[in-house]
Amino acid sequence: MTESRVQSPLKVVLTDIDADVVEAWRAAFAGTPGIEIRRGSILDEKVDAWVTPTNSRGRMDGGVDAVIKRHLGAGIQLRVQRAIRDRFSGHLPVGSAVCVPSGAVVPAFLISTPTMESSSENVRETLNVALACAAAFQAIHRQNKEAPGSIESVALVGMGARTGRVPARVCANLMWTGYTLFNDYSFDDYDELRSTITAQLDDIDMVPGGRRVRIEPPKRSASRR
Repeated sequence: MTESRVQSPLKVVLTDIDADVVEAWRAAFAGTPGIEIRRGSILDEKVDAWVTPTNSRGRMDGGVDAVIKRHLGAGIQLRVQRAIRDRFSGHLPVGSAVCVPSGAVVPAFLISTPTMESSSENVRETLNVALACAAAFQAIHRQNKEAPGSIESVALVGMGARTGRVPARVCANLMWTGYTLFNDYSFDDYDELRSTITAQLDDIDMVPGGRRVRIEPPKRSASRR
């Protein structure tokens, strides 16, 4: 692993129909360059790639997954599941992602990254959102390495905020964390991404009994910039 990745500018749009998620993003990403935040449907975003939070089998049967499948057609699930089968032996771990052609002109690509193992799993007490968010940007990095400039803009929704039942503030802070740690480090593969991010977040406070998690954006030391 190396530090201080140098990247070409990437336009990042955070969009969600949930006003609480949008408000939480504005607080968490305040001062973060290159981020556009707005309330609305991801289907309205004219970008190169959409990111959809999924499950480890790529079954697009609920939440944003289902909305996107209805919009792009049933073939998108087949492409996602084929990529999971070919690259991950049929099971996409949390902290990994696949990037596939969407079959549409806009967006050209769909990035699927699991926030949960199975459909409708409660992930509010996990770090899955941070892992999924970082993995989505890793997928963009890999795609642009293979085909430079193919993804210059991307849209994401509030990951885990609906089906995964992650509170809006926690969702926003975890997404900020995943995005920031990805930009702080360069990862050779998804295994390294997962181990590094998990290690960086080991000091997150949890109320005794595990019922509530308090997530705050981690402080970055100068040596990690």
